[in-house]
Amino acid sequence: MIISTKEIKKFIISVFIPIIVGFSSSFISEFLSQTNTSTYYSNLIKPGFFPPGYVFPIVWTILYVLMGISAYLISKKGLNTLKVRDAMFYYYLQLGLNFIWPILFFGLGLRFTALIVIGLMIVIVLIMITKFAKIDKRAAYINLPYLAWLFYAFFLNYVIWSINR
Repeated sequence: MIISTKEIKKFIISVFIPIIVGFSSSFISEFLSQTNTSTYYSNLIKPGFFPPGYVFPIVWTILYVLMGISAYLISKKGLNTLKVRDAMFYYYLQLGLNFIWPILFFGLGLRFTALIVIGLMIVIVLIMITKFAKIDKRAAYINLPYLAWLFYAFFLNYVIWSINR
């Protein structure tokens, strides 16, 4: 099977969109808080079982790449169909919430508001995965690590919010 240059460009763009969204929200967070997010994280009171700060950029980069791959698989099915456009709406909605979360948590210090946003993100990602599964099961399965990480991040956010009030 030969892949066209056009398809390669679509794939690369699909993968880079969530990476750019994620890292730009981190940049904005650092600008607003006037501190590095890893420094901010290390200064929080948290239990010893929390992961070290260097884990987060690694995990998020992997998850952003997986998100992009899944979006590519779905959009390949035809953005002119209602089913695909509907699924992609939830993809972009969760990506928007993903963009907002670090700004709220790190940039503005609104940990409870960030907790609500991550809870909403979990619901939206569940809907997105369900809609993706009806179009391409691989695209849905690729997002399961993301969903698992969101549940874990919700727990981390909750503990940090409750300890650091």
